Amino acid sequence: MTVTSRSVFVAGPASWNRMVVLDRLPEPVPHMQFAEASWETRGGTSAGKALSLTALGRDVLLYALSADDADGRRVRSALSDAGVPTLWDTSAQTERHLNLMTRAGERVSLYLSSPAASDGAQDGRIRQAMVDADALVLDLAAEPMRLLPLAAETGKPIWVDVHDYDGEAEFHRPFLVVADAVFCNADRLTDPVAFLHSRIAAGTSLAVCTLGADGAVAVDADGVEHRVGAVPVDVLDTNGAGDAFLAGVLDARLSGASVPQALEAGARSASTVLGTRHLSPLLDPFVPLGV
Repeated sequence: MTVTSRSVFVAGPASWNRMVVLDRLPEPVPHMQFAEASWETRGGTSAGKALSLTALGRDVLLYALSADDADGRRVRSALSDAGVPTLWDTSAQTERHLNLMTRAGERVSLYLSSPAASDGAQDGRIRQAMVDADALVLDLAAEPMRLLPLAAETGKPIWVDVHDYDGEAEFHRPFLVVADAVFCNADRLTDPVAFLHSRIAAGTSLAVCTLGADGAVAVDADGVEHRVGAVPVDVLDTNGAGDAFLAGVLDARLSGASVPQALEAGARSASTVLGTRHLSPLLDPFVPLGV
């Protein structure tokens, strides 16, 4: 693989996931449903971003936590096999999700276990990796939150993905405060465009909201709105599409692309993961579906 530039440092979840496809999301009443399909795979928003950046030829380092257990070893080995450079710390438990999905892309993610923040023993290596990077991506989890002050001290651009933020949740605020670029989806925002403008007014240089099949909308540092359509593709699974979109935008911006050009690159990157049941086609040779 040809490395086209210097590195991106990504910190956050890499998980073991059980994916379950249903004809509809469960209603909050006792009942029985039959799954249309199910499989196990590697997950985690940070793993997804690192995989997509690797697929784009970007030199990336993923920092994540896992336990020394069967699921943790599966996650580590698959990312290694896929060519993603990683820095691991050991935690008491590996992150595990149960994702209930519909064919339309609706999802409920149940967190079965999640690592606590580390004791900071590797902070020297982590800081050096941040200093060596062109951009930092810190995802929503306890360990990246612990690292926010360290990241801010480096002066490197910080990209955050607040996913289905509702505009009020306190957990997301420390990430928003330090962010140079903010990504989210429209699932829980009453007015996504107004939220994007509010982030620019707060000092963010780029704010982007993905809109599923409708593409994405962004507001740049000058307050100008930009939109991009989704790339038409036969969708097998939507898991990881948002992570791939951010990776495509970040890769393009680091290469000097304009915001419209970067959004188009993000849409292309997102389309590459919609045809696989894994976070990236890079995992296809290494992760049996076990359906």
